[in-house]
Amino acid sequence: MKCPYCNAEDTKVIDSRPCEGGAIRRRRQCIVCDRRFTTYERVEAIPLMVVKKDGVREEFDRTKIEKGMLLACHKRPVSVDTILRLADEIENELTAGDEREIPSTVIGEKVMEKLKATDDVAYVRFASVYREFKDVKTFVKEIEKMDQNKKK
Repeated sequence: MKCPYCNAEDTKVIDSRPCEGGAIRRRRQCIVCDRRFTTYERVEAIPLMVVKKDGVREEFDRTKIEKGMLLACHKRPVSVDTILRLADEIENELTAGDEREIPSTVIGEKVMEKLKATDDVAYVRFASVYREFKDVKTFVKEIEKMDQNKKK
């Protein structure tokens, strides 16, 4: 690590400790000019890429999940904290895997899974847009399927 004062490359670490966001704070001292300075080290994360249905790739954007769930939960008894927690869970599941490219269908299914366990109406709302329900019959089939699963 170069000294920011004299540009010498000989420095020593005096103190290391973890800090917010998973970074490591290091207190360093220059061997040449004897001055002290602080550095922060972070693990370089490879961005998670989403592969859309048409094959286009874009960087993962958690806010899209939050917006979709907020719309589905509009005027439902689901708190914003719950939505943020569910988005956290989905993001953690996606980043915990070894895959750096995730199909958008996997993300959509995870959102539906979380909403289904949280609020039936929000689930049907999200599924109707995500699965592109064409008519009322499709809605009825989905609701009947949910009803049968609850009876099991």
